[in-house]
Amino acid sequence: MAHLGSRRGRVLALPAGLALTASLGFLPAGAASAAELSDLPTAAVVTNGPKLSYVVNIDNSPWTGASVKKAIAAAGGEVVVSYDRIGVIVVHSQNPEFAQTIRTVRGVVSAGATRTAPLSAATDTSVDEGSQELTPAEVKAAAAAATDGQDPMEPLQWDLPAIKADQAHKKTLGSKNVTVAIIDTGVDDTHPDLAPNFDAAASANCVSGKADTTPGSWRPMKGESDHGTHVAGTIGAAKNGIGVTGVAPGVKLAGIKVSTPDGFFYTEAVVCGFVWAAEHGIDITNNSYYTDPWMFACKNDEDQKALVEAVTRATRYAEKKGTVNVAAAGNSKFDLAADTIRDTTSPNDTTAVTRDIDPRECFDYPAMLPGVVTVSATGAKDLKASYSNYGADVIDVAAPGGDRTEYQTPDAPAVNGRILSTTVNGGYNYKAGTSMASPHAAGVLALLKSTHPYASPAALKALLYAQADEHACTNPYDINGDGTVDAVCEEGADKKNGFYGAGIVDALDAVRK
Repeated sequence: MAHLGSRRGRVLALPAGLALTASLGFLPAGAASAAELSDLPTAAVVTNGPKLSYVVNIDNSPWTGASVKKAIAAAGGEVVVSYDRIGVIVVHSQNPEFAQTIRTVRGVVSAGATRTAPLSAATDTSVDEGSQELTPAEVKAAAAAATDGQDPMEPLQWDLPAIKADQAHKKTLGSKNVTVAIIDTGVDDTHPDLAPNFDAAASANCVSGKADTTPGSWRPMKGESDHGTHVAGTIGAAKNGIGVTGVAPGVKLAGIKVSTPDGFFYTEAVVCGFVWAAEHGIDITNNSYYTDPWMFACKNDEDQKALVEAVTRATRYAEKKGTVNVAAAGNSKFDLAADTIRDTTSPNDTTAVTRDIDPRECFDYPAMLPGVVTVSATGAKDLKASYSNYGADVIDVAAPGGDRTEYQTPDAPAVNGRILSTTVNGGYNYKAGTSMASPHAAGVLALLKSTHPYASPAALKALLYAQADEHACTNPYDINGDGTVDAVCEEGADKKNGFYGAGIVDALDAVRK
């Protein structure tokens, strides 16, 4: 996920106890009454406040959509897009009382502002620990060490043998009939290691909340983060004699851009991303971020509850349509199963406040949403990465995300404990984070889908967990060797523990029928 430290890489998993309408699903049924004219606002509406974006979640009564849209207009709102199949409406409004007003309308389940700053907000919120460039000496040494069948920089990719992807590639590179979407900061599909596998028809820009399919709109603009491009290379960089190799180098890649130029992943964009994936044949989505501006969105807050519900509806819709959603667990060293967590970074688009939150009531999403595969990070010695979030009954699987080289040093010829992958303008660099772990799991799922083309999302997830290499808790855990325990791994249900879940993903097992 993004941010190794400050922003944790944005991702999660939602407890079954979340009492949201979304948890029941949404699609035609039910006999709730549509809103009547008496439900519409009648007081004077203020329209000169800061322009904000909102999501309005409605029930599944046949006439609710039309009547709520009338109420939205009467309350000073402008509909940007309506995702009728999941009952989520994206709205812009300059009425400071818009959310409070629209919540009183019959048929509205929840509504909330997706941000705390106006739509023109501009703040840099980078999404990872930082990149490290390859030295010319590393490139030369890697090429000299490459064996027949290896791409030139593959010897530096310790992460591939860590999950047996190098052995899997001897059996298959994955199927061109499988598509993995990178919901992220954009993908530079002109990169020579990505272009052979990129599917422009399955790609879009969802930043506004409404899909834009203008050619190239899914790419990061100049100066924007290369995060999504790095993630894409880990999943599916082509095995073509150039650069690096992905976990599933024979599958298709799609880019769904959901990050603003300033690095924010807002709810309306994330909802758009999952709906686009659901309706365009995407088999796997990778989500290496958390949804801004709240690191944890709490259901006891009317705005935040609406945001979680909107994304929950979207992820469930995608899974119902055949998509497996994978997300990074985050980079804040948090125990996501703790009684309380101190969040000092939310909201991150205006002025953050310090909150003690209950992770059973407040969710890092999409990673903590029901049905989403939540991935923690390991380093080159197969230990939980120093920064990775963890938590019993939260983490599903672990995968290589990299760590500081001094903490977990890879075996030669690899020289850097981070993950090597593609960057913009045809380059390559190292990054570390659960953002880098999640695409390894997504790549293994792509291999599973290639091997079992008719398997449902539930079946693919079950295979992923069953085939993962079990990794017992590593206690005491003192990753920097200073004599202080840095985290405690606890056992959870279904043979999953708090550090590694069901274990480290296994690419070789994924290609065995």
